[in-house]
Amino acid sequence: MMPEEFPSELLAALPQYLAAQRWYSGSEAPDPEQVRVASARRLWSGGEDRALWHLIADAAGEYYQLVLGVRPAGQVAEFLNGHENSVLGVAEGVYAYDAVWDTELARVLLEIASDGDETARRARPMGAEQSNSSIVFDDRLILKIFRHLRPGRNPEVEVTTSLAGAGFDHVAAPRLQWRDEKDRFDLAFGQEFLAGGTDGWALALTSLRNLYSSPDGEAPAESGGDFGAEAERLGKVTAEMHLVMRDVFGAAPPGQAMGAWSALLAGLPDRLARAARHSHRDLLAAAGPFLKRLEAVTDPGPATRVHGDFHLGQVMRTDLGWYVLDFEGEPARPIEERLLHVSPLKDVAGMLRSFHYASRHALVERAVPDWAGVVPLARAWESRNRQAFLHGYRDHPEIGDLVPEGAESTLVLSGYELDKALYELEYELSHRPEWVSIPVDALERLVEGGGLD
Repeated sequence: MMPEEFPSELLAALPQYLAAQRWYSGSEAPDPEQVRVASARRLWSGGEDRALWHLIADAAGEYYQLVLGVRPAGQVAEFLNGHENSVLGVAEGVYAYDAVWDTELARVLLEIASDGDETARRARPMGAEQSNSSIVFDDRLILKIFRHLRPGRNPEVEVTTSLAGAGFDHVAAPRLQWRDEKDRFDLAFGQEFLAGGTDGWALALTSLRNLYSSPDGEAPAESGGDFGAEAERLGKVTAEMHLVMRDVFGAAPPGQAMGAWSALLAGLPDRLARAARHSHRDLLAAAGPFLKRLEAVTDPGPATRVHGDFHLGQVMRTDLGWYVLDFEGEPARPIEERLLHVSPLKDVAGMLRSFHYASRHALVERAVPDWAGVVPLARAWESRNRQAFLHGYRDHPEIGDLVPEGAESTLVLSGYELDKALYELEYELSHRPEWVSIPVDALERLVEGGGLD
């Protein structure tokens, strides 16, 4: 028999279970004394042997959503093979596990989240580890289940629905929103699934593989997988996105824009000093002239809501053009910081950094023994696509309303590139130390050249 209440012995396993999840924000398991269940409700029962539960766990004031399947102990669930961390535990003759991997329960969840408006014959969990969990239904709808919950509107839901409502057709059409019973949290968000689409990161790597396999000396524009035209189209879509966001969310007062720029600059010296531990150069000393130029900026331009974590992995190319995904912002930054109005050049800088990441990742992927002979080709690819993207962005007839003029525009962009490279280094040190050399290379180039534009 299924227990009427969620087994207390399973709740005791929550601290260790949370710590094992990719979407947990802490660096170590939470103190068991500070973990409680804010809500627990049974969403569905399938007789005596199956159940679907919804829990919101409060870990020292941080809220996490768990959607759990429950089965009799000993009943095999082959879909959990390779996902051992998704099992909460065994107690009272049952065991509980992350229902995202159970395609039957996933279809039940879709019907519940949509209040019966959506059903599906097939469900397919997205395999990549992410800060949220996504399930594709019938290759027509994708449901993102938010894991780390925050009171109020989730930026992904708020921004996507606002852009779509304003006629920006480069986001996947919203299909459903699921909030908790007390209307405190956004729990899940459903959108049209872009069947047949390819993300920008995969397209860039294909372009680079072709280039690195081409005859010696072949220029990026001449290789079979040239990405330049796509980069320019992406720049145009980015400019359009920023203008619609300005129209929807408004622009901050000029003083607030300058305040955001000053706050960014104030933190750079300490961050550069910490970054120098991972470089052969004294980054702070080398950056002295560059920092002085950044401090001389008198008008960083208007500040608006932006994407906040804009890179090649957040855009999708389909037969209809580029689409922009995931407006939650950089996961390692506090939510309050992600919601601030800043210069749209922050997003531009993020995409330019992504071109550099792709060019270097493709070298690592090929295990190139002698980088010295290939790095010039990587830099040529990066430079071509930087310029193509910037041309598409700056060519929009109204974008001058959102960016500063002339040399200050280049300086502000370079400042945000420096900020992004420092963020990347901090992120890689925590999650992918084998990638640390990529942001370090960018930092050394930025402080020496004062920008790459």
